[in-house]
Amino acid sequence: MRYGLIGEKLGHSYSKIIHEMLADYKYDLIPLTRDEFKQFMVKKEFTAINVTIPYKQAVIPYLNELHPLASRIGAVNTIVNNNGYLIGYNTDFFGFEYMLRKNGISVSGKKCLILGNGGSAQTVAAVLSSLGAAKIYTVSRKAADMAHTEETGKSAGGECEVRIISYEECYAHHKDAQIIVNTTPLGMYPNTDASPLDLSGFESCEAVVDIIYNPTKTKLALQAEELGIKAVCGLEMLVAQAKQSIEYFLGKQLDDALIDESCKRLLDMI
Repeated sequence: MRYGLIGEKLGHSYSKIIHEMLADYKYDLIPLTRDEFKQFMVKKEFTAINVTIPYKQAVIPYLNELHPLASRIGAVNTIVNNNGYLIGYNTDFFGFEYMLRKNGISVSGKKCLILGNGGSAQTVAAVLSSLGAAKIYTVSRKAADMAHTEETGKSAGGECEVRIISYEECYAHHKDAQIIVNTTPLGMYPNTDASPLDLSGFESCEAVVDIIYNPTKTKLALQAEELGIKAVCGLEMLVAQAKQSIEYFLGKQLDDALIDESCKRLLDMI
């Protein structure tokens, strides 16, 4: 039996600590190049795995079945191998939603910016839409190169339209955003001096949510706090999604109280 996490760069990951804290199995960190990723997925030599950047969408063609939520979002971070039959799930949705609710961040009726346009951004858009966001804009450095930049579409969560904009458009026209979520790796260990956005002038912003968990306070979050904006980073999301992943891995329910307990233990360790 093999449980673990696949991704390109995993030196920042706390997933091994969390899974071995919550479950009775060995959990491996499995860094894979693009070529190694293809071979790994074809061989299927694992019991269950989690998936992180940049493979949350790339894994989908290798799967036999998608959970309805993962299918709607178009991103997978959890895979269970049932005798060669691979089923993909998205537990990031639960993790991000849990983090918002736990920290009292309401998005209902509000204008939201999502920084980044990868698999995590799609999940975040789905959660924001499900919680009643009024407007959602995905801010992408590749916006100018994308054919549908000027178009709008439904988020995977359902109701709210999502538009892809450039950072130039963001600074010029969207400084009235009330919620800002970072899904890019900018600011992640070891490049902790990086930040995806200068928050100066975002005077309507009520909360900045950075899904990065290492460091526990990113440069973006620290700037938000300096400006008097509520700032939350992604440790609770990480633990919450891991908790739900374990439920899929082992086929049993875990108490949500374990999320807070594990976060506190983890903070004492790091």
